[in-house]
Amino acid sequence: MESRTHARPRVYKAATRGSSQVVVRNVPYVPGHSVSDTIDHFFQTNHPNDYLCHQAVYNANKYAKLVRKRERLQNWLDYNQLKFERHPEKRPTKKTGFLGLWGGRVDSIEYYKQHIKQLDKALTLERQKIIKDPKAILPVAFVSFNSRWGAAVCAQTQQSKNPTLWLTNWAPEPRDVYWRNLAIPFVSLSIRKLVISLTVFALVFFYMIPIAFVQSLANLEGLERVAPFLRPVIEL
Repeated sequence: MESRTHARPRVYKAATRGSSQVVVRNVPYVPGHSVSDTIDHFFQTNHPNDYLCHQAVYNANKYAKLVRKRERLQNWLDYNQLKFERHPEKRPTKKTGFLGLWGGRVDSIEYYKQHIKQLDKALTLERQKIIKDPKAILPVAFVSFNSRWGAAVCAQTQQSKNPTLWLTNWAPEPRDVYWRNLAIPFVSLSIRKLVISLTVFALVFFYMIPIAFVQSLANLEGLERVAPFLRPVIEL
């Protein structure tokens, strides 16, 4: 089973083959319209000759966690099945407690099969929830154009009077996108960048103080001024 998070790069590749792409962020909310409709209307109005299509992005972080958990269980199931094939006289078992250190001992193969079956049901419900929930669509989309010129104009120009809305950039390769971060709001992302910049500046600035102090002790004259009781040793 493939998660929407894993499926998005494939959809993105299929939608962008033979065209040029731009990623648009911070799409404003328009009452009575979905994010996808807002994006489609905006680009058909402002880029009617070059706009081709767009691919909306869904917040499937919870779904992706379930997929990763299922993959781990599947790996354990494959391992135990291979172990049983090599030693058919003894079925593998495990303890159900924390880290398998305690608890009742059960058949490992049946244990992982049962948990994978439960996760499959949870994945199906979560997928349906994401598709039906309009709030799951993020204010982010990958927009395809029928020419590189049209994509360049869109990516390198301001799209709105408000400089914080309709932010456009060249779309990266799907493997270069950290999909989880697309769910972070633009304001929150800007604040995080500011906090990181201030933290780095503070570390560099305050790190210079001990460095300057140690540097002053690097020669004998400076060491003698700081620690005059070492003068007899220095003069030896």
